[in-house]
Amino acid sequence: MAIVAGIDSSTTRTRIVACDADTGEVLRAGKAPHPESEASRARTTEADPQSWLHSLGEAATGGLLEGVRAIGVAAQQHSMIGLDAGGVLVRPAMLWTDPRSSGAAAHLVDALGGPAAWTEAIGAVPAATYTIAKLRWLAEFEPANARRVAEVLLPHDWLVWQLLGHPQRRTTDRGDASGTGYWSPITGEYRQDLVELALGHELLRLPEVLAPGEPAGHTPEGLLISAGTGDNMAAALGLGLNPGDAVVSLGASGTVFAVSEQPVVDPGGTVSSFADATGKHLPMVGTLNAAQVLRSTAGLLGTDLEGLSSLALRSTPGAYGLVLLPYLDGERTPRLPNASGTLHGLRAESMAPEHLARAAVEGMLCNIADALDALRSRGVTIRRVVLLGAVGRLPAVREIGSLLFGVPVVIPQAGDHAARGAARQAAWALAGTAEPPQWELPEAVTVEPDPDQLTVGDAVRRQYGVVRDETHPELGGMA
Repeated sequence: MAIVAGIDSSTTRTRIVACDADTGEVLRAGKAPHPESEASRARTTEADPQSWLHSLGEAATGGLLEGVRAIGVAAQQHSMIGLDAGGVLVRPAMLWTDPRSSGAAAHLVDALGGPAAWTEAIGAVPAATYTIAKLRWLAEFEPANARRVAEVLLPHDWLVWQLLGHPQRRTTDRGDASGTGYWSPITGEYRQDLVELALGHELLRLPEVLAPGEPAGHTPEGLLISAGTGDNMAAALGLGLNPGDAVVSLGASGTVFAVSEQPVVDPGGTVSSFADATGKHLPMVGTLNAAQVLRSTAGLLGTDLEGLSSLALRSTPGAYGLVLLPYLDGERTPRLPNASGTLHGLRAESMAPEHLARAAVEGMLCNIADALDALRSRGVTIRRVVLLGAVGRLPAVREIGSLLFGVPVVIPQAGDHAARGAARQAAWALAGTAEPPQWELPEAVTVEPDPDQLTVGDAVRRQYGVVRDETHPELGGMA
């Protein structure tokens, strides 16, 4: 039995899984937090990349990597690691969560001619998270450092480079490169003109974009290292997604992405076009409000998430006319940056805890359904939805989600999906085959929509849509 390993380096910790290369069975697992560095103590959105290596070593203790023949690396997307011409770190890494580059992103959008110009160039409109926005921020606020930057690596690029012993060759993959803002998943080419627009000069060296399944190289000890990828791309690989599958990840905010054979271009900028780790595409939509809507409502009702779920299931579809627009912190999809939440339809019969709980779940999921519709409007087919996150495993979210989405909803067990996806990529590189190995998704629950209830789900969404469009006429009517 060949054993492969997958590493997932997130903003806070490293997770490692060792898997059977043929079946994907997780044999061993470990995790460790990133040690606090001077950079992270000063600002939580910066990090010394060496801290990622320290936590990787901690996570791999106890013989976790014993017998491993290949390793794949997944890591947080978009971040910026600037190196000088000698490969020396210019400043601490700026993480994707760093909000300082929001103004720089807006300046970049205007500088190229607006959202449509960017979607034509790279398939997306750069936000503060994007690497290119951080380059623009650097040029504006740390010009001396900006002038020193000769190359930029993403976290997974940097970790692969470290594991390989600092070779002259730098590598990346399509998935992570598509989140930089200067590599196009549509053309498969870098845009040095966009780099210059942001940084003030072209980069001396750009990582080679490896083909899916192509290895990055071997460690000095002879261990194969695969191309690696971004965390969302690795999660898609770990979940075994195919065209027609969409993922809804319900953290504090929401991430909705689907596998597509073709790149998606949305001139309005709602849908961002990313590449995946298999040669296909991963169009993505983000919402600002997701799990926090349920947590805030649970707190208001004096209960926890499980209690909120139980209350919601005691109500009926439509929550007796109560509609919650869940834009608690403004919203990205639909574009309502200055909006707040709205509770509509208060009547004597609807003023009960169970109806408010139901309205919160329906409101959050209707907003997610709007995001799914944004993908569909750009030609993306969605035949089933995979729900991720602790909130996605709540009975009310599972049941109401299948009602509102109108397609089967799959709920995997909690797991290190990105790390498992990185391991699957390692198995693919080790095998040298045209396609990745077929790994089954273990212990997943599927909730099929009741055909007799689909009209009920449509009615709930129409009720929500009417309130949304009347409350926010600036949207021009989304329904």
